[in-house]
Formats: sequence, C-alpha cells, structure tokens
Amino acid sequence: MNDSTTQDIHTTYADIHVPREAPTGRYLTTLSLAALGVVYGDIGTSPLYAIRECFHGPHAIAPTAANILGVLSLIFWSLVIVISIKYLTFVLRADNRGEGGILSLAALATPIKPSGRTEKWFLIALGIFGAALLYGDGVLTPAISILGAIEGLTVAAPELSFFVLPVTIGILVGLFFFQSRGTAGVGRIFGPVTLLWFVVLAILGFAQIIHYPQVIAAANPLHGVQFFVANGWHGFIILGSVFLVVTGGEALYADMGHFGTRPIRLAWFTVALPALLLNYFGQGALLLEDPAMAVNPFYRLAPSWALYPMIVLATSAAVIASQAVISGAFSLTMQAVQLGFVPRVKILHTSSREIGQIYLPAVNWALMAGCIAIVIGFGSSSRLASAYGIAVTSTMVITTVLFYFVARDRWNWGLLPTIALCSVFLVIDLAFFGANIIKVLDGGWFPLLLAAAVFTVMLTWKKGRSILQQRVQDETAPLEDFLRDISSKKVPRVPGTAVYMNGNASRTPAALINNIEHNRILHQRLLFVTVKTRPIPYVDRDERVLVEQLGKTFWRVKLYYGYMEEPNVPRELLGLEQAGLRLSPNEMTYFLGRETIIATKKYSGMARWREKLFSLLSRNARSATSFFGIPPGRVVELGEQIEI
Repeated sequence: MNDSTTQDIHTTYADIHVPREAPTGRYLTTLSLAALGVVYGDIGTSPLYAIRECFHGPHAIAPTAANILGVLSLIFWSLVIVISIKYLTFVLRADNRGEGGILSLAALATPIKPSGRTEKWFLIALGIFGAALLYGDGVLTPAISILGAIEGLTVAAPELSFFVLPVTIGILVGLFFFQSRGTAGVGRIFGPVTLLWFVVLAILGFAQIIHYPQVIAAANPLHGVQFFVANGWHGFIILGSVFLVVTGGEALYADMGHFGTRPIRLAWFTVALPALLLNYFGQGALLLEDPAMAVNPFYRLAPSWALYPMIVLATSAAVIASQAVISGAFSLTMQAVQLGFVPRVKILHTSSREIGQIYLPAVNWALMAGCIAIVIGFGSSSRLASAYGIAVTSTMVITTVLFYFVARDRWNWGLLPTIALCSVFLVIDLAFFGANIIKVLDGGWFPLLLAAAVFTVMLTWKKGRSILQQRVQDETAPLEDFLRDISSKKVPRVPGTAVYMNGNASRTPAALINNIEHNRILHQRLLFVTVKTRPIPYVDRDERVLVEQLGKTFWRVKLYYGYMEEPNVPRELLGLEQAGLRLSPNEMTYFLGRETIIATKKYSGMARWREKLFSLLSRNARSATSFFGIPPGRVVELGEQIEI
C-alpha cells in the first residue's frame, strides 16, 4: 500500500478559520486557571535563573545600580512587546480552526501537499525547521527548570550540593515514567499549583520592592537605552540572558487549541504578567541592596525558614512546566505524522474523554534520554542557560516570517502596515537571536544539532514518500481501466467484502494486482479506501467520508481527517449505510500492500545516504494496520519491493 498521500487539499480561508464562541463567566475562570498551569508553566519558572544569568552567568555584567535598572527595563519591555503585543495580540489571531503552533501556522501560510510541489515550499521548510527546533526546547526545558529548582538546596544547605544532580535525574525519570498513565489526574492540580506559584512570586517580589521602591523606575525605557549606550557590545550580549524571561512565548500559540485565546489572555494579564514583573523587580531591588546576592537572587528573596518549602514549590512548578512541554512534543509529533513529515509512530490515548491526551512511547523515551544526558553533561542550570534560547529565538524568527504571509495572503492586510508591524517584531527577534548565537560554543550547538537531525529526518521522509508515490503511480494502471479489464474476464468471486487500502485514489492498488495474480479470485464487493489528511486540525463529521460507486460491485471511499485526529478506518466504513453499503465487520477482509524499500543508483531522486535513511525509517515505521485502527485478524498483507 502506498499511504504517502495523507494530504492533498487546497483550502480557502473559509475552510480554515472557524470562529468559536468565547467562554464567559465561571467557565472562563476555569479555563483561565487551567491555562495558567499548562500555558505559563515554562515562562513562569524563568525567575529561577533569568536575573541570575544576567549578573552571575558566564557573560555576566557588573550588578551596578545603572545596570540593574537597565536589565530590568529590558525585561519589562521584552515581556510587554514580545509576549503581550506580538503573541497575545497578533499571533494568536492566526488560528487554524482554533489550533495553533508552528506547523499550523505553516499550513495557514501555504497548502501542504504530498508531492512537496508547492508555490511557497520555502515556507513549508521554515515551518518544518521551526518544529524541529521545538524538540530541542522539549529536551532543555525539563532539564533547566527542574535543575534550577533543585539548586535551591545549595542555598539552603551548601553541603547538600552533591545531591543536586542525582535528585534532578530521579525527578526526570519519574516524570517520564509517569507519562504512560496520562495527565488527566495530575492535570486537575496544574492550575491551582501554578496559581500558588505565581502568588508566591508576587509576594516575594513585592516584599522586597517595598524596601527599594525606586526600582520601579526601570519601567522607563530610557534605562534600557542607557544600558546599551554605556555597555556597548557587552550590553548586547546580555540580551541573550534577558531572553530567558520570554522563552515560553511559543507555548502561548502552541496551546491555543486547548483553551482558546480569551482564557490565555486573561490568565496572562491578570496573574502571570503582574506576578513575573513583581518578582523580577523584587530581585532587582534585592541586588540594589546587596549585589553579592547575584549568585542566586531568586531564593535569596525568601526568608530562611521558607527555603525548603520554596524548593518544593519551585520543583512542583518546574515539573508542571516540563509536563506541558512534553505533552506539546507529543502533540507536535502527531501533527507531523498526519502531515507526512515523519514516519508513523505508536500513539496511545490516555483518556477516553480528552482527545488531546496522548502518549507516544518513542518520543517519550527519546526526550528522557536527552534530558538526562544534558543534565549530566552540563552539570548546572547556569551552563544549561548557555544552550537555552537559541532554539526558541530561531522559532520566534520563523513565526514572524510565517505570520507575515498569513497576514498578507489570508487576511489581505495592506503591504505597508504588515511590513511595518512584522519589521518591528523581526528586529527584536533578530536582536535576541544575535545575542544568543554567540552561545553556540558554550552549549548552544546542542539544540541546533538536534534540530538539524530532526529537520533532516523530516525532509527525507517527506521527499522519500513523494518519490515512492511517483514510483508506484508509474508502475500501476488507472483504477477505472483496471476494473473494466477484470470485469470483462470471468474471475471467480468469493463471499465477503474486500477493503483495499489505496494511497492514490486514481491508481490501482498493488495489493489488488498481486491478489489476482497469486490467488486468481475476487470478493463479492470491493472497496478502495484512501485516507487523506487535510491541513486543518479537525474535519467535520459531514465532510469525513466521500463515496463513489465505480461499478456494480466496486466502490471508491475517501476518508478525510485533520492533522490532530487519528484515523479509524473500520469505524468509518461501518457507518456507510447512507451510501447503500451495509457492511458486517465479520465479512470484511483488509488488503494492505507492504513495501520493502531498496536504495539503488538507478534513480536520482535523493542522495544515496538519504535513500538508505528513508529505507531505515520505512522499515521501523508503525504498521499501517495499527495506524488505521484495523483489526489484525482481518488483514492480509501483500509485499513488494520498490527501488528508489
């Protein structure tokens, strides 16, 4: 079977943008609380290390009064411009039927087709690379968040510093082993615990600001300007540490589909933003009082009796932030599978009520191995901070570029206003990117190397499936011609219904040709089923199935799914009574083709090493039987070798 044709639809704006009713009242409050726990977990743990890296990291600057006010001013305006204006005001408008994320934005910017022959292929490549970068974030966020929280032990009791790494690794192992159980139970406490975390952040910061209220003057952008004038190149480098305060920005967009825009905005402006600003300004006030506190200003805000409770609360917040990132990696992978960018993988649903709660074993264990490796390799959150940021800044640049094309092509915004707005965002994004790129030798190479590897796999799989589709098409006849030919012959018929999974609806499936050649029989009824993924998250039920009768006993069935949905072919086929088909599951046999890919020099579609990589990926992909939800006992697989 050639299942590469998992997407082939040109969409209009009406197809994509479906406004949803805005939540109100108690329901809005509940959603906002849940959004606080999931969406803002990452950005909410940044106070653990952001200020410290500015004044105590490898590129630290002296904690003078002018520098402290300058850094605070940069932090204030970064949160306002990048998060409040760019993401919450503009980017969240780019919803793909309510869903967000870098792949959704790429699908909005240009149609995603199986052949890869799109007018704006470079936009698809940008989207793929942005998605690949987020896997680096998925490895770094749990590591730096949990490690930064546990490092509070060195403040409470320096003699316990030996236990920081073992405890961090133990928590990471427990976190990833817990994923298979689902997040439904623990999800109920995400919001309240994160709310408590933000309340404590605000209280600790406010208590210190009272002692040095002059720190509030940092809200004046002139302090940021003076900081750059006074420090020059060193001041620009500090932007790499300042950026740590907005590293959760992409999560706002990626998690939009779970909560909607209104709860996300409400949670930010009423809780997250005020609490973060109070805590950052409180840490700044503490440094104005005693610059020596730069070693760990966050934990120094707390009174000595509260250090251990703070470590527990900070660790809980870090685990929640990590959980959100891990779940995001699962969701991103599912989108990539459905859009044809990565091979089929095993996807388990951990909740019968929530479609978004999924577990991908392969992704889970890969992330765990990566997290443990970098915790051991880097050894401290300060060193990890050198690697953190490059992946996210790159993704933010890509988001701005894709947003421009969505605003121009989908929303028909004017050229000059769109260029003006996106130029402002792009200048800021590139400034952060430039400040972070110097970290490459200090560890920033890791997320870039990981992203390059994922990007290569995605492009190779996409290209390989396209080549394979073309090879199969070249070797098979049009389906209508083949059916006319066999109808004129007296091929013996046997009772039952044969379902041929057909990647290309217009061509004859190889499994049918092989079945007639070897068994010389046909079933009483033949269904040719093609599964396609549209570049939208979900497909309405009334648009799911398209049935076409090709002859007295032949039907062509097309099933359409969104990239956030998992196909279930038997379920859809058993609901075809409206098309005159009354099917019994006990009378249905599914015929699938199973290709063995052979890399040769005969064709020049890809480099030889990419052909071998594609062959390896194909051999290890999840079986079509499992992916399409087909009962294994009703399947007949007919193999063939295909050279590429």
